[in-house]
Amino acid sequence: MPTLSKQNASLVDDFGVAEDRHDDLDGYTVNFVTIRETHDLAPMLTALPGGKCSCPHWGYVFKGRLTIRYGDHEETFYMSPGHAPAAEAGTELVQFSPADQLAATTDAIKKAAAQNA
Repeated sequence: MPTLSKQNASLVDDFGVAEDRHDDLDGYTVNFVTIRETHDLAPMLTALPGGKCSCPHWGYVFKGRLTIRYGDHEETFYMSPGHAPAAEAGTELVQFSPADQLAATTDAIKKAAAQNA
């Protein structure tokens, strides 16, 4: 059975406001995310269909708070397709997502972050 931890994840993306340590395991991307600054991810998702993430996610928030907004309500942590999350500084979480679906979202976030840098 494959294992992964925040310490041994081989891929690291530094978005300034957040650090994402991750790897793929059996078709799922496992992300260990540390939020450094309170932010709203919605502006980074505008290039995606409907301006929302269409990839589902499951996970645990270890510390802090993560709010996921939908058109008609807010939730804390299972993210069904069609969401835009916002997080508070100091939040730490692990997230499990279908790798192929997450790749398009990650590409859009990186492009938006580069344009705003």
